[in-house]
Amino acid sequence: MSIIVTGATGHLGRHVVEQLLEKVPAEQITAVVRNPEKAAGFADRGVKIATADYNTPGSFDGLFSAGDKVLLISGNEFDKGRVQQHRVVIDAAKAAGVALLAYTSAPGSLTASLADDHRGTEEILLGSGVPYALLRNGWYHENYTENLAPVLEHDAVVAAAGEGRVSSASRADYAAAAVAVLTGEGHENKTYELGGDTAWSFAEYAAELSRQTGREITYNAVSTEALAGILTGAGLPEPLAQILAAVDASIEKGELVVSTGDLSRLAGRPTTPLSEAVTAALKG
Repeated sequence: MSIIVTGATGHLGRHVVEQLLEKVPAEQITAVVRNPEKAAGFADRGVKIATADYNTPGSFDGLFSAGDKVLLISGNEFDKGRVQQHRVVIDAAKAAGVALLAYTSAPGSLTASLADDHRGTEEILLGSGVPYALLRNGWYHENYTENLAPVLEHDAVVAAAGEGRVSSASRADYAAAAVAVLTGEGHENKTYELGGDTAWSFAEYAAELSRQTGREITYNAVSTEALAGILTGAGLPEPLAQILAAVDASIEKGELVVSTGDLSRLAGRPTTPLSEAVTAALKG
């Protein structure tokens, strides 16, 4: 039996493989990547490397075996039909008779268009008959803390989320939940709503940034239209800017507050506070 991680050199995938190496022998782990050069560090530590691409169905032929556990990390190519990309992996998993396919989805409460591909993928997965685990990941701290340059340049957090709150957590937290499911028992046909232990508002986020930088950083609440314009002005493609602005509208409605406690239960520890992510980003 192998544990197979797709998108293994992505932001989340790297955390998953690193944490798997702490739990199971390297030879039991297969990292699926598009560019094997990026996985050289894993290969040096004994992880098996497989080259496959969601856009090339044949590349997954024979990749899985009966009894394998697979983590399908959702693709990030919003313009390439992600549902069909994910179907390629699900079909290959079904043909092989894998023991479990875990999929990184989005919170069930999220109605923004970002969730559409996830719902479509969930529908295919549940219809496939493959034993599944839905890891409905909430928002990542890093979605904000990895892009502090414009915030620090203007001393302002700009969002279209009103007074809405976000139950974010670190990528390492979500990876820990995935590893628990991949290495544990009894997770077949389960759905986990995953989010940080403490929800925060953008005003609180700005206040935390102010505290840690010693500067006065304010929260500038704007409309979704204004935010989309700001994002396109910063160089984002308009479709992606619209998707992100719509997420802020969902935040304002409370759709990214996750209060199940599933994430900390699976990880076996409290989730990482936003303040720690801010500290790490400022040091970085």
